[in-house]
Amino acid sequence: MQRTNFGDMACSIARTLDVIGEPWSPLVLRDIWVGMNRFDQIQADLGISRKVLTERLGHLVEHGVLEKQAYDNRPRYEYVLTAKGRELVDVLMVMVGWGDKWLAGEAGPPVVYRHHACGEIGRVDLRCSHCGEPMHADDIDVLPGPGAAPEPASAG
Repeated sequence: MQRTNFGDMACSIARTLDVIGEPWSPLVLRDIWVGMNRFDQIQADLGISRKVLTERLGHLVEHGVLEKQAYDNRPRYEYVLTAKGRELVDVLMVMVGWGDKWLAGEAGPPVVYRHHACGEIGRVDLRCSHCGEPMHADDIDVLPGPGAAPEPASAG
């Protein structure tokens, strides 16, 4: 089945989905973020087929989200997040916040996050980069940016 390419759309959500929208990709990124950097570790944790994991890792490397580093003479490789990948983990953390709020149930979240700077357990909180106030979908207007698709010319 041919995969739809969202990378050329004038939409950052679509472009991001082009990188991480395949099943397994967010979970592969999560595993690497928490320190499971080797193929066999990721495969064992996720129960994913070797073929699919090879494809996902290759895709993430191709998009500059992961970097492959040799660690053995055979050679064998481990995967590390690039700067681009570390920023993408922030997106996953927002997903975690949503899942913790709406899907965790009575037991509560499966993991919590301790902030290095203050040592306290915290949660991701989206804030405006200009004023520092919290940002929610109802608090913003979506306006065309410099990379927006041009309006089609009207017939007439």
